[in-house]
Amino acid sequence: MRHAREDPGRLHGAPPPRWARFAPAVALVALCFAQWLTPGNVELGYFLAALPAVAAFSYGAAGTAVFAALVLVLLAFPELGVGHAQGSDLATVAVVGLLSVVIAWVRHRRDTQLVSVRTVAEAAQLAVLPPVPERVGPVRCAALYRAAQQGTLVGGDLFDVRAGPFGVRAVVGDVQGHGLAAVGTVAALLGAFREAVLDDRELVDVASRLDRRLVADAAADSVEHPELFATAVLLEFPTGLDLVRIVSCGHPPVLLLRDFVASEVVTEPGPPLGLGLSGPTLPAVTELRLVPGDRLLAHTDGVTEARDSAGAFYPLAARVPALSGDPAGLVRAVWKDLAAFTGGGPRDDVALLLLSVGAE
Repeated sequence: MRHAREDPGRLHGAPPPRWARFAPAVALVALCFAQWLTPGNVELGYFLAALPAVAAFSYGAAGTAVFAALVLVLLAFPELGVGHAQGSDLATVAVVGLLSVVIAWVRHRRDTQLVSVRTVAEAAQLAVLPPVPERVGPVRCAALYRAAQQGTLVGGDLFDVRAGPFGVRAVVGDVQGHGLAAVGTVAALLGAFREAVLDDRELVDVASRLDRRLVADAAADSVEHPELFATAVLLEFPTGLDLVRIVSCGHPPVLLLRDFVASEVVTEPGPPLGLGLSGPTLPAVTELRLVPGDRLLAHTDGVTEARDSAGAFYPLAARVPALSGDPAGLVRAVWKDLAAFTGGGPRDDVALLLLSVGAE
């Protein structure tokens, strides 16, 4: 899966680690052997009373009940050589075991509900920002997304690649804010982009449609933050032409990778989306001739504004040539290098979109 949003962002719950499931059984056996090998005046058996509570974190109610029953048997029958609890002591151990079973039942039920909620949340987020296919028409695609908010798949960045009657069009954007608070704006922009791919003949008209979407949303009474804006870069690969058209709306420049040399594509940047693009403020369209093997890397400022421990910015253009030969793919190599550079990954959303046409 070259678009790589699956590793840290997955929302599904995970079963307890193996050591957590084996720990109560190992502790039970170890305590029994320790008691058998210890002189009779030293009692270790009462430590067994804590095992049902430990088991409750890894087992369901039935498994915890088994541990509680084993502990009661070992402590209630002195001939077993582990313990000789009687009266109130045995009743206390029984109460601890019963409470552990209740805790295990509640925990298992909560875990089931949490997995269900997370599954629904994952489906909803993937509906907003579905994975980019490896090929859209003649354009090969590889993308990577990392949300700044832990446990989410979607944040304040966006990308999409769509084929339409005017060629293949792509967008990479960065909306105001990040995390789940920005997902609504991301969904609105992507919906407008997908409509524009089918309806708008000129690439600049696509930018205008996205701008109008944000302006309308900002004017709505239901929007909490009326100062909505976003940066974006739009790319268009016209059918039958060896060129790409680029419109930049206040977004970081696209990188052109040609013969293992990375250079920024010079464009005349327009204002960010949401400021009312109309008339003379329409952004300019840049045309770039492509040769076989060219690759275009669009990204958000979460990449280039990431800093290392000394406060230096991540030098994407300088590092890309050395990373372009990585067999795992360029976008994965950039993310791995970025994570190492920042000591664990940047604190902002990160989006990378690599596009190419023709033989590589």
